[in-house]
Amino acid sequence: MNKRPAPPPEGAAGEKREVHWNLPNLLTIARIAITPVVAMLPFIDGYWPKLACFVIFVAAAITDVIDGRIARGRGLVTDLGKTLDPLADKLLLLATLGPIWWITTERSEMYGIPVWGSIPLWVCLLLIGRELAMTLFRAWAQRQGVVIAAGNEGKIKAALQYVFIGGTLAWCAFRDALRPLGWEGGWFAVWWNQFHGGFVAATLGIALTLTIWSFVVYVIQYR
Repeated sequence: MNKRPAPPPEGAAGEKREVHWNLPNLLTIARIAITPVVAMLPFIDGYWPKLACFVIFVAAAITDVIDGRIARGRGLVTDLGKTLDPLADKLLLLATLGPIWWITTERSEMYGIPVWGSIPLWVCLLLIGRELAMTLFRAWAQRQGVVIAAGNEGKIKAALQYVFIGGTLAWCAFRDALRPLGWEGGWFAVWWNQFHGGFVAATLGIALTLTIWSFVVYVIQYR
C-alpha cells in the first residue's frame, strides 16, 4: 500500500511562508504598544514626565528607522510589516500631536509661547486627516490585492515630523525644568526660547508641505 506523501512544509504550492513574528515586526508592534504612554505623559505636571516622553518618543523614532532596514537587509519584508509600519507611524503622530496642540494653546502663557510658536488646530487636523485618508486608501488598495508600502516621500515627511515633535517635547521638558533647576535668566535659556519658535515653524512648515505632496504622489502612483 503506497503512503500518501506528506505536504511540503513551505505551503501547498511550495512557496516560502512569511514569518510574521520576526524582529522588524516585533519592533513595530512595540512602537504601537507604547503610544498610550507617549500620549499620557505630557499631561502630567513637572519636567520628568515630559523628559521621559521625549526619550520614549526618540526610541520609537529610532525603531521606525531600523526596523525597515533590518527587514530589507535580512529579507524579512512581509505584508504584515508593510501594513503595521504605516499604522504605527499614524498612531504615534496622533499620540503626540494632541498633547502638543494642547500645550501650545492652552498653556501658551505659562510657557511663554508666542503666537507664531503655537500650532494651529487646522494644521493638526490636516496632518491627521492626511493619515486617515492614506489609511483608507491603503485599505481600499489592499482589497484590490495591492499592498502600498511607505515610499521615500512618506519617509522624509515622517522624519521631519519626528524632528518637529521631538524638538517640541524637549522644549516643553526644558521649560518645566527651568525653575526647579535654577536655570531661569541664563543666556542659554534666553537663546533657546528665541531659537525654538523659528525651529518649530520651519520644520512644521516643511513637514506640512511634504504631507500634502507625499499623499498626491501615492494617489498618482497607485491610481
